[in-house]
Amino acid sequence: QVQLVESGGGLVQAGGSLRLSCAASGRTFSSYAMGWFRQAPGKEREFVSTMSWSDGSTYYATAVKGRFTISRDNAKNTVYLQMNSLKPEDTAVYYCAARTPRLLSLRGTDYRYWGQGTQVTVSS
Repeated sequence: QVQLVESGGGLVQAGGSLRLSCAASGRTFSSYAMGWFRQAPGKEREFVSTMSWSDGSTYYATAVKGRFTISRDNAKNTVYLQMNSLKPEDTAVYYCAARTPRLLSLRGTDYRYWGQGTQVTVSS
């Protein structure tokens, strides 16, 4: 049973930083791709970033490229999303997701496993 648990959300002022964590358990994730998605109130879920667990390849949404960084800690089975230069439009619930095989995907429907989400609020 794959379990993903996000943490690290909170309230931050515009221009600030947060680091989200996604602790993964229940599998060996070397054959997985991990993704971060977000959903703002009244909006559809959108792709943020993805990473191949095995080779570390990454991809970012245009809206966050250059500000957000996805990374992993193999020893801790944890994926991170470092978010810098935050903007009010980054306010959303952020979700961690996992899919196999490890091909990167921007589509939420390609991800089988999801965390419960963590709220990020950026004040202006």
